Amino acid sequence: MSRDVSTSLDMTKTKTLLEVLQSTTAYFRKHRIDNPRLNAEHLLAHVLGRTRMELYLEFERPLDGAELAPLRDLVKRRGQGEPLQHLLGTVEFCGQTFLIDKRAMVPRPETEELVELLQSRIENRESRIVDVGTGSGVIALSLAKEFPSAEIYAVDISEDALGLARENAARLGLSERIHFQQSDLLENLAERFDLIVANLPYISIQDRHLLSREVLHDPEVALFAGPAGDELVRRLIEQAPSHLEPGGLLALEIAVGQAEGLSELFRQKKYHDIGSKKDYSGITRFVLARYG
Repeated sequence: MSRDVSTSLDMTKTKTLLEVLQSTTAYFRKHRIDNPRLNAEHLLAHVLGRTRMELYLEFERPLDGAELAPLRDLVKRRGQGEPLQHLLGTVEFCGQTFLIDKRAMVPRPETEELVELLQSRIENRESRIVDVGTGSGVIALSLAKEFPSAEIYAVDISEDALGLARENAARLGLSERIHFQQSDLLENLAERFDLIVANLPYISIQDRHLLSREVLHDPEVALFAGPAGDELVRRLIEQAPSHLEPGGLLALEIAVGQAEGLSELFRQKKYHDIGSKKDYSGITRFVLARYG
């Protein structure tokens, strides 16, 4: 145990909840953790079995060594860059709570924006939809929740990720709604779809050094696509026409700077209604196109 964690969470004397929260926040700030107070609140609430809001009603409550013991390890691991979501074991996405761990990439807020975008584009509520590279299953399961009459497939090359997605489906009572399939993109599927959606690995291997400590805890298979970064996305654009119903939609989450090149590939492959959308940060993050 690092000495500064031991100092900040000294178990030799009783501290109030507020004192523990303040010392943990200071430790995270020292270790350059973004949103240090929020991280401290989440971990303390997790250890005590409280909500973050309930902490505010118990600031003067004394905490003894037995209560602080599990917190010390979590604080140390967070200070070393382990994602908060891995430590909590859950992540909030589109109003639902999902299990998350090292088997799949931690879902990003931008992917919630993709789901919101698709919800406004799906006119046929009985659509057949496939989520390619489903990871923890957040896209497929969020759409299943929103469109109870849709037929939804969730595919991933990783059996570990599919295992996590199945656990999330069971947790949300959606196991009977989702067809899970191990596949390299669409290779193992014979069906045609009204919507193909994908948040595939889109980071260049050469950009590994630019990633945060937190992101590097995600599985490499969920992050890196190749030297250019868009190799898997391009493969899917080439595969998708034979799996789309006439007028079917392909929707992709992409990296910064990839939209122009991918839009040109869409044109070359005879897609139509090609468009792009910016995320809330003003970055072109999504490209969409129809085929047939």
